Amino acid sequence: MANWNDKVKRLLKSELIKRGISNKDLARLLNETGAHETKASIDSKISRGSFSACFFLQCLSVIGCTKIEIEDYEYSGLLAAEPNIEYKRK
Repeated sequence: MANWNDKVKRLLKSELIKRGISNKDLARLLNETGAHETKASIDSKISRGSFSACFFLQCLSVIGCTKIEIEDYEYSGLLAAEPNIEYKRK
């Protein structure tokens, strides 16, 4: 199964790096909007990768990210209509 926490962590970190924003800067930006975060709390959340969708969207919003490009992630399960057979490779 895909590690979605790791994927969302990398996505947020890459958006911060693209903009040259540190976790300390992010804490300041979030606090300016009324969110109560410290650099340590942000370090912990991003390290775990298990933050809420609300936190993720707050971060993207305050850093000025209006669009994100999501990679095609591997899905380990089968789709409902997909047959359970192995395809022959040429």
